[in-house]
Amino acid sequence: MPEFVFSPEGVGAVDARLDGAQLLDQAMEEAGRAVADVLHARFPQSRVQLLAGGGANGGDALVAARHLMALGHGVEVLAAPPTHPLTRLNWQRLAAFGLQPEPLTRQAVTRRAAEVSVLVDGLLGTGFQPPLRAEQAEIVEAVNAVREQGVQVVAIDLPSGLDAASAAVPGPAVHADLTVTLMGFKPALLFGPAARQAGEVRLAPLRVPSAWLAAEALAVRPTDAEIAALLPIRPADAHKGTAGHVWVIGGAPGTVGAAALAGLGALRAGAGLVTVYSSVQVPLVTPELMVRQHDALDRALEAALARSRPDALCVGMGLGPDAAALTRQVLAWEVPAVLDADALQPELAGKGHAACVWTPHPGEAARLLGVATGEVTRDPLAAARTLQERFGGVVVLKGGPSVIAHAQGLSVSRGGHPGMASAGLGDTLSGVIAALLGQGLGALEAALVGVRLHARAGERAGARQGYGLIASDVSAELGGAWLDLWAAAGKAMLS
Repeated sequence: MPEFVFSPEGVGAVDARLDGAQLLDQAMEEAGRAVADVLHARFPQSRVQLLAGGGANGGDALVAARHLMALGHGVEVLAAPPTHPLTRLNWQRLAAFGLQPEPLTRQAVTRRAAEVSVLVDGLLGTGFQPPLRAEQAEIVEAVNAVREQGVQVVAIDLPSGLDAASAAVPGPAVHADLTVTLMGFKPALLFGPAARQAGEVRLAPLRVPSAWLAAEALAVRPTDAEIAALLPIRPADAHKGTAGHVWVIGGAPGTVGAAALAGLGALRAGAGLVTVYSSVQVPLVTPELMVRQHDALDRALEAALARSRPDALCVGMGLGPDAAALTRQVLAWEVPAVLDADALQPELAGKGHAACVWTPHPGEAARLLGVATGEVTRDPLAAARTLQERFGGVVVLKGGPSVIAHAQGLSVSRGGHPGMASAGLGDTLSGVIAALLGQGLGALEAALVGVRLHARAGERAGARQGYGLIASDVSAELGGAWLDLWAAAGKAMLS
């Protein structure tokens, strides 16, 4: 079952369904218990201070406090006056359990810091809209000061002060070491500076009908087993002619390596044949790569097409000033295609077809949309959706994580490694996706599989090489990444 990503409105809609079914109290109980179970497993025998706001997030904290007491933890609770009916009810239950919450103040947070090893932030939830009130900001500041003294900070659902829908940090916000998010991820936990504020993120799924979750989700986050189920199955009698012929079209003075790296990525992702067409001499990074240099690339491509039709195209890596015209030319062939780098031109909006995969990074996405890059990084999900609506096909908005947008919705990738922030990794990804298109996957499936394969290869390269990765390191790990995904699905390599 995939994991889901929810907007604040989506969370509210699921809560409304639960309330209508008279299950909201049960859901809060389950949420608080899940938080307590994570804390107990991570910090056994610790003394825990829980901060409970007046809303539903505070109710989750009060339930967690009760379960932590039952598990043998030393527990103290600082709580604001309850404003949510279920928070008020769980305040009463906690008091009946033998623990009376103390008033929540900045001074109380600071005064008791030396007596606890874990502080739980249950102040504000997904419904919070910035800015913080002055007294809330003071408490957030106190929490962060306590963390600087060595106390571990765990946030319930998301750190207080963050806007759940935004990758930006709008002002003062709790800096958590661990966030236990409930039911599904929120954009703030996945992207940008907000995600860094959340620390490690653990998902606590709640027993809610999957149809309700799917109906209200903003995006999905497929598991490795789900991605593995999409991998092409190569029969025992396969040969290079049945494994797909990819044409890489790119390379210009100063950027010739981009096309070569795309070609290498395609080979490592299983393409049977890869030919690079360029107007300049492309370095032969591996002898299996076929390289064709032509001064008049447009005419050479049409002549090559007359002889043999490729199974997939990979277009744009260092293609140079003629990129828009060449891209428009090859799009007319209606061959499955990956469009990257110089092929990402605003005037090509609406000129593609259903088997196109557009792969911009945030700067390229901003240029295509005519906005500042910060607007893209603040809300990558909205940016990817808008790009897909304008360009059609499938859009991969690259990043950590990447967003895959298609006509039916949005998907958020998982995994990767910080060392992948280096030149040539996007070219490699384009080659990987093109190879999957050439092996018969549809545009969406090729994008989903390609992004995860690329990310997993980066994880493997990071474990082997350390921090400073280069594109060829990641290409070298694609075969191992493929095996890892097969293993996730329990599949054999041959049918």
